[in-house]
Amino acid sequence: MGARESYDRIAEEYAGRFGAELRDKPLDRALLRMFTDEVGAEHTIADIGCGPGHITWYLDHLGSRALGIDLSPGMIEVATAAHPELEFEVGDMRGLEVPDGTWGGIVAFYSIIHLPAAQVPAAFAEFRRVLRPGGQLLLSFHLGSETLHLDEMLGHTVDLDFHFFERAEIEAELLAAGFRIDAAVERRAYPAEVDTQRAYLLARTPK
Repeated sequence: MGARESYDRIAEEYAGRFGAELRDKPLDRALLRMFTDEVGAEHTIADIGCGPGHITWYLDHLGSRALGIDLSPGMIEVATAAHPELEFEVGDMRGLEVPDGTWGGIVAFYSIIHLPAAQVPAAFAEFRRVLRPGGQLLLSFHLGSETLHLDEMLGHTVDLDFHFFERAEIEAELLAAGFRIDAAVERRAYPAEVDTQRAYLLARTPK
């Protein structure tokens, strides 16, 4: 089944559960505000793994030119219905169908967690390719070394692997892809979240 079909199955329930989650995540909101200031309103920010589109909406709310991309057509349908004024597209972070240097920024909140470690370099190489010189990346993921598998989520049968990564591992892959890492933040889970430690990395491409 895999991630695409799994998220197609749970798209409606996922939106109901997580579509307003930023309201209870002050650090995430602060990082997104800082990120949009860094990128500038004149450049497009792609929200990779946008799910129901709530982060795409928040980027637009902050004055950015925002675009949402997700592997799941079902998620894109839900996002488009919720935010018809915004642009959403089906896409795969390992092979983004845009020219080199298209975007000024990429936000990827918990988007790499369904990639096994061997596929992370391909995703980061794509991020590097599609960002303009000096383009910004804001990435988040769960800290650890385990893989959590789910056969059921939100009342549906799924086939999902959640990969946790050590921060040093992801930082090394970003550097290998040609990024410069500007900042790193770690935090504990908020009360309504799954109890994991989380990391945020802010990186940029060379000018």
